[in-house]
Amino acid sequence: MNEVGQIDVSLELGALGTVLVVIGLIFIYALRTGIPPMPSSAKVRRSMFEMLPEDLGGTVFELGSGWGTVAVPLAKLYPKCSVLGYEISPLPWLYSWFWGRGSGRGNLKFYRRDYFQADLSAAGLVVVYIHADGMAKLKPKFEAELQPGTLVLSNFFQVRGWTPIQETTVNDLHRSKVYLYRI
Repeated sequence: MNEVGQIDVSLELGALGTVLVVIGLIFIYALRTGIPPMPSSAKVRRSMFEMLPEDLGGTVFELGSGWGTVAVPLAKLYPKCSVLGYEISPLPWLYSWFWGRGSGRGNLKFYRRDYFQADLSAAGLVVVYIHADGMAKLKPKFEAELQPGTLVLSNFFQVRGWTPIQETTVNDLHRSKVYLYRI
């Protein structure tokens, strides 16, 4: 094998190794959190944003912010609010962190930490796309920390025992539901 062939093989092995590490990290954190980092579809995001008020006070939290597809537009929609995304999985967090930095939104920050460690008491809006078990675990945190009037916007999964102030079914493949609650 000539020198060019050895370089080609080295590049292919390096690329394969990188792909395997990426897949492994996503898989490990999907097992840890119980759900893979799934971005909200464009139709669901549109429905979510249509439910939100034009003006909002307080901090906006996205819990399980994944790839940043909701937090970045929220920072644009609410330029006077701090928008904080919490994501534990390293690759989606890194992607959203770079995207957030490149967005030019000074009101946007992404944290690679467990959202259960976040103090939500300053929230004006909390956005979640978390599986049913995760929502059940978050409910007591919401009830303990969120102030009256705080909005909770949930993609697909309900907060059991709460009555939404607005609910919509998205015209997508899954007939996704979006729920808006007010504390």
